[in-house]
Amino acid sequence: MVQQLNQFIQRWMPVLTPLSLVMGVLLENIGGHLLFLVPILFAGMTFISSLNLKFRDIKVFKEYPKTILFIIAFLHILMPLWAFFLAETIFDDRLLSIGFLLSVAVPTGVTSVIWVTISKGNLPLCLAIILIDTLLAPILMPVTLHFVVGESIQLETTSLILDLVWMIVLPSIFGMLISEWTKGKLQEKLGQPLSLISKLCLFSIIMINSSAIAPYVKTINGELAAVISLVLFVAISGYTFSLILARLFWKSSADQATFVFNAGMRNIAVGVVIATTYFPSKVAMPVVFGMLFQQVLASVFYKIIQRH
Repeated sequence: MVQQLNQFIQRWMPVLTPLSLVMGVLLENIGGHLLFLVPILFAGMTFISSLNLKFRDIKVFKEYPKTILFIIAFLHILMPLWAFFLAETIFDDRLLSIGFLLSVAVPTGVTSVIWVTISKGNLPLCLAIILIDTLLAPILMPVTLHFVVGESIQLETTSLILDLVWMIVLPSIFGMLISEWTKGKLQEKLGQPLSLISKLCLFSIIMINSSAIAPYVKTINGELAAVISLVLFVAISGYTFSLILARLFWKSSADQATFVFNAGMRNIAVGVVIATTYFPSKVAMPVVFGMLFQQVLASVFYKIIQRH
């Protein structure tokens, strides 16, 4: 039953994700009282995801140092600047610009493993990128935010770093220690139930945090439509840029697929947590909407990769 439910959720992620967002908006009064649960849920989700990682994945860096550094630069420099530039050009609202910056300055998505595996990509490289980028997140995210918007908005950098360590680094290290100690047997025995719990944590995070943007999305207007449209455009351009760069710099189709999905996907849930914790609620708008298109675009670009 657990396996069937897992497969059902995986298949309907593009529908269940926006549905969770809508439910969070409709139940904003309830969600507002549950915000304290979000860091705990995210830490649990990170722990479960890290059970697939191993410390030896870092050794892959010796084989692909340029590739890994280039992807990290793409994730945390090129795309954030691109998103911030577009938002500054289109909107006369610094909060929205910060939201767009934050939506793509987060670490690469753990779910990229699924698409890299399906597309027969370089799985060891993919896992190394996820691990290294995740561990560097407490440094890279605050630096990016401070460099771009530090002068225009007060940012509690120390608290932000500590929260990222608590939500990402410590659960990841703990999960990898458990994986090494059990030699991967825990994941083999409880993989399906843990995967289901992880998905339910994700939906809960979306629902709870959606309550923060409820005042902005209850009224359909031109600004809301523009925000959603630009979120979609930024996501498409991220995949497109990564596909073009992959074709230019890597001959191996496996490495190309790995670059596309690691560079195109994001751990957007952490961005939602940071947006609702450290910024006015309007900053969370582009971040939350970023969850709507990620899986759908991944499937589209998977088909493009396969076709060519």
